[in-house]
Parts: sequence; structure tokens; C-alpha cells
Amino acid sequence: MDQIFETREAASAAAATRIAEALRRRLDAQTSASLVVSGGTTPVQCFASLSTTDLDWQRVGVLASDDRWVPANHEDSNEKLIRENLLIGKAAHADFMPYYEVNATIENRCEELNRDIRFAPFPFACSLLGMGADGHFASLFPDAGNLAAGLDLESTNFCLPVETAASPHARISLTLAALSRSDEIVLLFFGEEKWAVYEKAKAVNDQYPVSRLLLQKRAPVHIYWAP
Repeated sequence: MDQIFETREAASAAAATRIAEALRRRLDAQTSASLVVSGGTTPVQCFASLSTTDLDWQRVGVLASDDRWVPANHEDSNEKLIRENLLIGKAAHADFMPYYEVNATIENRCEELNRDIRFAPFPFACSLLGMGADGHFASLFPDAGNLAAGLDLESTNFCLPVETAASPHARISLTLAALSRSDEIVLLFFGEEKWAVYEKAKAVNDQYPVSRLLLQKRAPVHIYWAP
């Protein structure tokens, strides 16, 4: 069901409430829970709301939906964004799974993460994703040479390296096979341009990677949008 709000602040707060509820359900049922979050500017207000939420954050593991292959102190790092905007306040004690490692190649790191993700609390309690104007989510871009592998629901690979003209940096992205193994997915995006993309994508438009996210049946996708 589409959740439409008058302001981005309201949409972000409502998305944070839903995410917290998903985490609580997992924590009530088991000893720990995992949360996937996207980077970029869109989730920052949602992060602010989550960081003030009463949860047993020490039992929560956080990982990025994707990140650029840059050090964690780099301005383009999603890890930096997440640490500075989500893992603060009450959420400061959450565990975080970094992607970048100084002495690793991106290919070797993806192999390690494919293993390590399975040892984190899994399936994920919730995945907070955004969407680009080109219909990408995580770092599954339309021009990625391995896009088909990233969108393969039955793939055994949970992450993969990505090259895209949209970014000067190589990237690591979780695959749809991984993200769909969430109790639920929150897709948070803003603006009329992206709403028009969403409307096309949910009408089985293969032009957009996000179509595959919306059409898969493994994890329910909840839309949170504001102009």
C-alpha cells in the first residue's frame, strides 16, 4: 500500500516507525536482528528519527544496501553517512558491518561478505531502500554490466561489485536475492519525478531495475513518499 505524505519529514518519521516495529518483532522472537539501510540524502531524516527510538540497539546489526569502494572517512562513503546520522544517540550501540577494507580487492571483499551476511542475524528484519530517477535501488543501476545477476531472485550471491557511469567509484551492492530476504522492505523516495518513475515501474516496465523489486513476492514492499 502506498503511504503518501504532505512533507518529507512526516514520511521519514512514519517510515522510521515502521522500521522500528519490524525490529521489535524480530527482537521479541530472537536474540538479535538486522537492519539494511540505504545511503544518500533521502534517508537522513528517517535516520534522525530512528536514532532517538527506544530499542535494544545492542542487539541490532546494521549494514548498508550498498556502498562506494572508498575508505569510511571519505565524503562519498555511505558508511560515514550511516555512522554520523543513524548510529548516534540511542542507536549508537548498534553493530555495523563495514564493506570497505584497505588491503582487500572489491572482488575478494564481496566473496567475504557473501559468507559473513549469512552469519549476521538473517533474514533481515527490514530493508530501508531508496530509488533513483533512473529506477535504480541499492547500486543496481540500469547500465551495470552484471545487472541481471544482481536482480536474479534465485542467485546464491548476496552482494556483488558494480561499475556504473553514474559514479566515479566502484561499488558494492546487495543483490535482490539478499534484499528480498527481509521481513519487509520500506521504499522511501521523494519528488514528482521519482513518483512518475515509480508509477511506470510498477506497471511491469523492464526499463527500471526497481520494477523487479516491486514485482517480487518474497518480501512485501511498503512505499513512503512525499513531494
